[in-house]
Amino acid sequence: MSRILFLSYDGITDPLGQSQVLPYLVGLSRSGYDITLISFEKPERFTEGRTAIEQLCHANKIHWHPLTYSRKPPVLSTLKDLFLLRMHVHKLHRDCPFDALHCRSYITGLIGQWMKRRFGVKWIFDMRGFWADERVDGKIWGLKNPLYRMIYRFFKKKERQFIEEADHIISLTDQARSIIHSWTIVPGQPVPITVIPCCVDLRHFDPASVAISAKLSLRHKLNIPDTSRVISYVGSIGSWYMLPEMMGFFVRWLLKFPDSIFLFISQDDPAIILQEAIKQGVSLDKIRISGAIRPDMPTYISISDCSVFFIEPVFSKKASSPTKQGEIMAMGVPVICNSGVGDTDSVIRAWNSGLLVDQFTSTSYDQVINDFQKAHFDTHAMRNGAVAFFSLDEGVNRYKNVYERVLSGR
Repeated sequence: MSRILFLSYDGITDPLGQSQVLPYLVGLSRSGYDITLISFEKPERFTEGRTAIEQLCHANKIHWHPLTYSRKPPVLSTLKDLFLLRMHVHKLHRDCPFDALHCRSYITGLIGQWMKRRFGVKWIFDMRGFWADERVDGKIWGLKNPLYRMIYRFFKKKERQFIEEADHIISLTDQARSIIHSWTIVPGQPVPITVIPCCVDLRHFDPASVAISAKLSLRHKLNIPDTSRVISYVGSIGSWYMLPEMMGFFVRWLLKFPDSIFLFISQDDPAIILQEAIKQGVSLDKIRISGAIRPDMPTYISISDCSVFFIEPVFSKKASSPTKQGEIMAMGVPVICNSGVGDTDSVIRAWNSGLLVDQFTSTSYDQVINDFQKAHFDTHAMRNGAVAFFSLDEGVNRYKNVYERVLSGR
């Protein structure tokens, strides 16, 4: 049985870890791989979710080693985490060597590179996106600051090394794969890249599993009239998600559908959303904000007539696969989003699963809203598209193929 060490700088008790890490590892463990998982957990999330994750890992023979994520001070806290991770990985490998390392994103990629150079361990670089550029595009690293400029240059250099030295690379999008294969600074092109988008547990996100009574009960709980259309937004607000533009879209939407409600399914501070609504003259009785735990997400999405998300169409987002797109599509709900983000355009066109905004202007919004009024969206066709493109089972199969290829030396 091949021993795989999976490293994640994201917490497994975070929602992202529960949707985009654990389901894959469960599938790979059931396929016969001996999985050891190291993750960095935020203390408050860890306290709440530890027991459930421990039980799930134990039931699926996943050996979980949670470490504590350091928040402050910036940069130094990450260096501290890296040092502890390297020590922990070294000890585990010394006690019982691993056959391969699967490193999620760039921080853990530093450990993957070190393990390959030091011990010759096979290394899978699961890049998730152009991380250093995401930090700049999201205004987390201001390049006018000499420290952040130095860190950015360091990781761009490492990015090239990772792509050159890793035994295999995982990309979220075909767009990113094409960009990487165009880089002449990387020798040995085309380097081996497998595209695996952010997949969806289709057994969980299934419209057939949501009872009509549950929908009615939720609408009543949220004080949404039976006759009101619901346009929803799913997930966090900030960085690349364009709240002012989405609220501006809703302003135009209300001109066509004045009885509508804008439902934000988000754990973020409601004040941020409400302030934007006030700023743009949207009556607060048209806004609903509610956090939802993962088990309840299908019901929340199911009461939507459509769901909107606008993401900054910057370079780094060409490598982005919004998790929400697959979840919404699996529930048979059309999306309205902007073009220029990962493979979202091609997915929408391939399965007629929504509409694209080309510009953030009233004219563009009005055109999309008029098209929405005339459009016919086939719930079953959208669901079938999600099965074809976002299936968790297919994602696990692709990871298995990568493991087999790397471990066999092909």
